[in-house]
Amino acid sequence: MDVPKTHYARTADGVHIAYQVVGDGPVDLVLVASALGLGEIWRGRRSGAFLLRLASFSRLILLDRRGMGLSDHILDREQQLTLESRMEDVRAVMDAVDSARATLLGLESGGFAVAAMFAATLPERTAGLIAYGAMARELWALDYPFGVTQEESDAEIADVERAWATGELASSWVEFLYPSARDDAREVEDLVALMRGIGGPGDAATWSRVDRDIDLREMLPSIRVPTLVIHRREDRAVPIEHGRYLAAHIPGAELAELPGEIHMWDVGDDFPSEVERFVATIHREEIELDRFLATVLFTDIVDSTSVASARGDQGWARLVERHHHIVRGNLARYRGTEMDTAGDGFFATFDGPARAVRCALAVVESVRQLSIEVRAGVHTGEMQTIDGKAGGIAVTLGARVAGLAAPSEVLVSQTVRDLVAGSGLQFADAGEHELKGVPDRWRLYRVVN
Repeated sequence: MDVPKTHYARTADGVHIAYQVVGDGPVDLVLVASALGLGEIWRGRRSGAFLLRLASFSRLILLDRRGMGLSDHILDREQQLTLESRMEDVRAVMDAVDSARATLLGLESGGFAVAAMFAATLPERTAGLIAYGAMARELWALDYPFGVTQEESDAEIADVERAWATGELASSWVEFLYPSARDDAREVEDLVALMRGIGGPGDAATWSRVDRDIDLREMLPSIRVPTLVIHRREDRAVPIEHGRYLAAHIPGAELAELPGEIHMWDVGDDFPSEVERFVATIHREEIELDRFLATVLFTDIVDSTSVASARGDQGWARLVERHHHIVRGNLARYRGTEMDTAGDGFFATFDGPARAVRCALAVVESVRQLSIEVRAGVHTGEMQTIDGKAGGIAVTLGARVAGLAAPSEVLVSQTVRDLVAGSGLQFADAGEHELKGVPDRWRLYRVVN
């Protein structure tokens, strides 16, 4: 398939990070990998199909980490390959694509380490964290007996530097990454191409040493976002004990042990299906958690077209400015939050219905000095945060109530009337109404104070 367009984000320390965005799903999914290679990854039979599957349910955000692939390679490696620096790669890309919150999918030790650091440091920007084929550390220790020894690691890195991007190294890796495809020449060819797209042998050896020296064990309890650990039971490259350790030491983490021995890109559907299930659950929960009870107030100037025509452009502009000043002053007095202003209308929310009604009455009375009238509608209901603003059917209902109000009238729903009992506010029955875009019939009341 064609390679998606590559863009660049510049980090605070001046490194240009290559990134791509694919898909238009309802959730942002950032893939953070030990090695990606955006120039070649889409051409691989396995990797291309895997990424398309992820993009089928998300807005998939891919990046080459610093010193890799299409990102900048000329680095002060002592200073710029720290976890903190690589975490900034993710933040810079998310900022560039206007992603306020995303789920991070960390692949293998290097990718997951960066994703975990990001989640622990910036939980407000992390909807969820997923680990696949990952580990808390690579090296063996007395209290971490499933790691490799220093000698084994040194030998592996020496092989990387000696045989990088050759069929010899690729064949030995396929044995561990896709054991069932050990005799498939296409797998070896794809892996060689991917190595070339990632960087040179010196680059690969450096990344391997950096990732080898990471130890996340002390940090894991600080991760406080929804976390899913996916690991295959027969994974030969990274044994299942690594995944079980992560799940046991990240608070509230869920462990999904999948059958099979494939370590990396998976042409099957169980791995991406687990990712899809998890991000869908997070998305659904966040929508529910973003719901809140509030009171909405809508106001607008009565017969504004005629008023504007009578006063002329300059006169109307001055009137609107004075009107807005009065409304905002009353919002401040009654602790209302301005959500939107469209022309001569206001949309505000309150944490109490009585304050919203009294604010509406104050606005109606205050604008008389401008020789105009306004109408107002108030409703209390469950809302949700949509792009940082209150939304949902309760907002629609409030707008419809305001649209039925007469000049200098404050009209409220029955919900508001019932909630302000004992406040001293008085109401008159305004009958039942059908409200456009809102199911059922609604009984409304006019404030008569």
